[in-house]
Amino acid sequence: MSQHHSNNIQELYEGDQSKLYSGIMAHHTDINSTESKGQVKKIWRVFWILLVITVIEVIMGMFFSHNMPKALVNFFFLALTLLKAGYIVSVFMHLGDEFKNFLITMMIPLTLFIWFIIAFLADGGFWLHMNSHVRAGMH
Repeated sequence: MSQHHSNNIQELYEGDQSKLYSGIMAHHTDINSTESKGQVKKIWRVFWILLVITVIEVIMGMFFSHNMPKALVNFFFLALTLLKAGYIVSVFMHLGDEFKNFLITMMIPLTLFIWFIIAFLADGGFWLHMNSHVRAGMH
């Protein structure tokens, strides 16, 4: 592999992608800098938050889900999953740093898409139920 590195960003994107992550394009060249330490601290905070939510889900599933109504367990797991997904999107896709209008622009279609899926599943279930009753009545 050639040791020659180009400073042309377009060439880096078109060629070997590993060059982008090899330190050439690093924002912080000093690992002991305030910026680097801040980034490491942020990564650890994200790790601990996601770990706590995951541990709560596992404990809930192992010990408490058997004694609770299934609808409540499903709601609980759905809420925690959406919390984790929202946090991951906020941090790793950098939507947490974006403007409020951009977030609204992203969340309204996502909400409508989720509603769309639920509506089609309900409609499909209704159709299946009605179709099975009509066939049962014909025999």
